[in-house]
Amino acid sequence: MTRLQPGQPAPEIRLLDQDQNAFQLSSLRGRTVLIYFYPKADTPGCTTQSRALQDALPELEARGVTVVGISPDEPEKLRAFADKYGLTFRLLSDPDHEVAEQWGTWGEKKMYGRSYMGIIRSMFLVDPEGNLQGVWYKISPKKTVPTALKALDQS
Repeated sequence: MTRLQPGQPAPEIRLLDQDQNAFQLSSLRGRTVLIYFYPKADTPGCTTQSRALQDALPELEARGVTVVGISPDEPEKLRAFADKYGLTFRLLSDPDHEVAEQWGTWGEKKMYGRSYMGIIRSMFLVDPEGNLQGVWYKISPKKTVPTALKALDQS
C-alpha cells in the first residue's frame, strides 16, 4: 500500500454522494477540503467521528473548509446514515475501494485475531491548490476534529 505524503498533489476523486450526485474533488479548487475515510456508516467509531465533524462544521466552514467523508457504503446507506445523525456534508460511496486504494487507505486490518482487507481510518487536508496539506493514517475518531483544527491553526 502506497501512503500519500504532505506536499503531494491530491489524487482526483470521482464518486457518487449520498444523493447519487457526481462529485469531483477538483471542483473544489480554491477551497481547503477535509477528506476523511471511514470503514462503515452507522457503526460506533464512524458515527462518533462523523458526528464530531458535523458538530465542528460551523467552525470549519468559517475557516473555508469543506468536509467530505468516504466509505465503501452504497449511496442509499449513506443517505440513511446522514438522515439518522443530521450529517449535512457530502458522504461519498467508494464500493470498489478504488479511491481508497489510490489514497493509501485500503489495507490489511486485524480484529479478534483475524486479518481482513478494509478501510484504514484516515484524514487528509487538501489545500486550495489541490495539494495535500496534512495526512493522518490510522487516526482516532475522537482525535479527528482536534487534529484538523490544530493543523488549520498552524497553516
